[in-house]
Amino acid sequence: MTTTTGHLPALAAAVLQPGFVGTTPPPWVCRWLGEGLGSVVLFARNVVDTEQVAALTATLRAERPDVIVAIDEEAGDVTRLESVHGSSRPGNFALGAVDDPALTEAVARDLGVELAAAGITLNYAPDADVNSNPANPVIGVRSFGADPALVARHTAAWVRGLQAGGVAACAKHFPGHGDTRVDSHHDLPRITADRDRLDACELAPFRAAVTAGVQAVMTGHLLVPALDPHLPATLSQRILGGLLRDELGFSGVVVTDAMEMRAVADRYGFAGATVRALAAGADAICIGGERADEQAAHELRDAIVAAVVSGELPEERLAEAAKRVGQLAAWTVTARSAGSAGARGAADVGLVAARRAVRITAAPGTTVALPLTRPAHVVEFEPLRNIAIGAETPWGIGGPLGELLPGTSTVRYAEPDVPADPGAGAGARPLVLVVRDLHRHDWMRAAVRRALAARPDAVVVELGVPELVTGAVHLATHSATRASGQAAAEVLTGAR
Repeated sequence: MTTTTGHLPALAAAVLQPGFVGTTPPPWVCRWLGEGLGSVVLFARNVVDTEQVAALTATLRAERPDVIVAIDEEAGDVTRLESVHGSSRPGNFALGAVDDPALTEAVARDLGVELAAAGITLNYAPDADVNSNPANPVIGVRSFGADPALVARHTAAWVRGLQAGGVAACAKHFPGHGDTRVDSHHDLPRITADRDRLDACELAPFRAAVTAGVQAVMTGHLLVPALDPHLPATLSQRILGGLLRDELGFSGVVVTDAMEMRAVADRYGFAGATVRALAAGADAICIGGERADEQAAHELRDAIVAAVVSGELPEERLAEAAKRVGQLAAWTVTARSAGSAGARGAADVGLVAARRAVRITAAPGTTVALPLTRPAHVVEFEPLRNIAIGAETPWGIGGPLGELLPGTSTVRYAEPDVPADPGAGAGARPLVLVVRDLHRHDWMRAAVRRALAARPDAVVVELGVPELVTGAVHLATHSATRASGQAAAEVLTGAR
């Protein structure tokens, strides 16, 4: 290492946001914090409870007081802090269904206070995508809805609430992941909308987030030909510089979505995509969802240094990125030292929101067979997991319904396991059919049709996007979280 490049490894480390394995920081992370690393990101694998996370973050802060500690906590189906038990909040789609921005702000502030108490300073949320394509396999209930104006006002409310709680918000996935049938974890989505449509739909929530003072924006690994016909947004100077910075006026930190995701890594390489992202205007590189070790961090740090030495990445651009990360770190220190988090609101604000989001639809001429007054049989249909949702995160209504109606039984079927008559186990008991995004799954629709043919009195409970309403009685929660399951059970039994 020459004297002229000796400072580059620290600059390169400053823009990385790596993850790691374990519930305590490994030695390499602590060492890197002393060598310039500016941020880390936590996942469900790092979380036992808030007390343990607070101890973990205190260890990190002992090495570097202004370290940015990020997490991907959407407070809905995608939860890291509550991945073991399910979120105590209902998530964006449910909040959009209620459409009370003050409630959204209160839920987000409550989350911010909880995260701040655990030492977390940056949250990769809210999801500001407009879920305009009902077939979207990865956004769905993570969005506030399909109406751009609704999504915009709730995105702004969520940003205000979270940051009032003392945690920096990060609106994602710029310039908008809602109108796609492809999950960028697996391949590169293509957004075919023209510029007028993008302005009216996809970009509206991000404008609202910028106006609300959002501290960070996360890029989406998306090809949007109307904005850049050649490069995904994460790697596009036209999109990150020309659109986000110059047109929308965003001056905070641009964080990439995870750089190991196949949408970019398969095409440009893990390190190659990282260098291109920085050159395009990204400031912080998120890694570690799948590659969570020192080797991955080394690979990227060395690639960044080599790119500066070769001239592929201007040193001024790297220094600018590191400066912005430092400015965000300073914001988080101020938020913590000012005690801006304060006290949490009503302890049950998440459950209150989940209750308000429940909607019941009865077919014309139907006498609603609610409340249930005796033990029921619950059949839950399990679709393929959205990779953004932790495999360990529980969902369903069988548990909370069984607490209210002891003796209730529950079975769960994935596609290969569904019997000819899914509800046969109910006998004469009330039958409850639980689905997630029924409109997206042919096998699930067929199974529900068979069950309803045999038991037309069955209640259908939709925990996803209620695009398809079926059955004599249909209950939509707009979320599959623990809070939403509890709210559904209460409605089914008349407990509230």
